Amino acid sequence: MALDRVLSEAFIPELPNYYKGKVRENYDLPDGTRVIIATDRLSAFDRVLAAIPFKGQVLTQTARFWFDATADICPNHVLAYPDPNVVIGRRLDILPVEVIVRGYLAGTTSTSVLTKYRAGERTMYGLTLPEGLFDNEKLPRPILTPTSKAFDGGHDEPLSGDDILAKKLLTEEEWATVSDYALRLYARGTHLAAEHGLILADTKYEFGRDREGNIVLADEIHTPDSSRYWIAAAYDEDFAAGRRPRSFDKDFIRAWVGERCDPYKDPIPVIPESLIAETSRVYISAYEAITGQAFVPDLTGATPLDRVRANLESYFKR
Repeated sequence: MALDRVLSEAFIPELPNYYKGKVRENYDLPDGTRVIIATDRLSAFDRVLAAIPFKGQVLTQTARFWFDATADICPNHVLAYPDPNVVIGRRLDILPVEVIVRGYLAGTTSTSVLTKYRAGERTMYGLTLPEGLFDNEKLPRPILTPTSKAFDGGHDEPLSGDDILAKKLLTEEEWATVSDYALRLYARGTHLAAEHGLILADTKYEFGRDREGNIVLADEIHTPDSSRYWIAAAYDEDFAAGRRPRSFDKDFIRAWVGERCDPYKDPIPVIPESLIAETSRVYISAYEAITGQAFVPDLTGATPLDRVRANLESYFKR
C-alpha cells in the first residue's frame, strides 16, 4: 500500500475561481465548465480527519461507472475525465433539495427513516409506513425521502413533496422530473448491484439546472460515500439475527477518533498508519465489488498533485 501517494490538497493557482469543499476542490472556468478534483480527504464530525490513499480515485471512478451505466435514464453533468481524480462537468445551479431513495428501513442520522420509525413516527416525508417493520427490513416499495440542502452549513431538514411545492423550492414539473429520475436511477442501481452480489439499500442524488433549464444529475452517484451497500449473501442471516447487515465498513477512523476525544471540540489525535491503510483497502474493495472491475491505482507523476496538474494543463487558459 503506497501510503505516501495521497492527494490531500489540490490547489492549482493557474485555474480560476477556486472553491474548497471538505473533500472536493472546484474551479469554475470562463467557458461555463467546472473542474472538480476529488481529494483523498476523509471528512466526519464537520471536519477533516485524515487523507486516505486512493479514496479520491475510488470515488471518481465509481461515479464514472454509474454515470456511464445510467446515461440513458437522465442527463448528467460529466464532460470529460482528464485524470483519475478529476471530472470536468457542466456548471449547474444546484437545486435546493437533495433526494434520498430508500429501499430498506435503515439509517443512523436524525433524518433517516429508521431513526424516525424507532421513535414511533409512522408518517414521514409525506408517506405512511406500515406497523410491524423491523430494523433494516425491505420496504414494500422504494420511497423518496427528500431533504432541504443546507448551502450555508446548516442542517438538512426533512421534506415532503407538498412541502417542496408549498415552499416553492421546485416547480411541480421539476419535482415530477426529479422524482422520476431518482426512482429510475435507484432501480437501475439495485439491479446492477444485485448482479455483483450487493444490495443498494439507499442512496442520495443531487440535481441541478443547466443553462437551458434542464434538470441534470450532479455531484456523484452510487459511490460508497453517497450510498449504503450491503453484502447480499449475508443479508438474510444478518436480518434474521437482528444484526446490522454486513457492508463496506469505512468508519474505522470515525469510530477510533470518537472513542478518544470529543471530535467536535478536541484536537484530533494522530491516526495510526495501519488504520489509514485498512480504510484505503476497504475503499478499493468497495470499488471492485460495486463495479466488478479491478482497481488500478494511478502511480504516475512525482506526486498525485503533480500528475493532476499535468493532466489539467490544457485547462489553464480556457
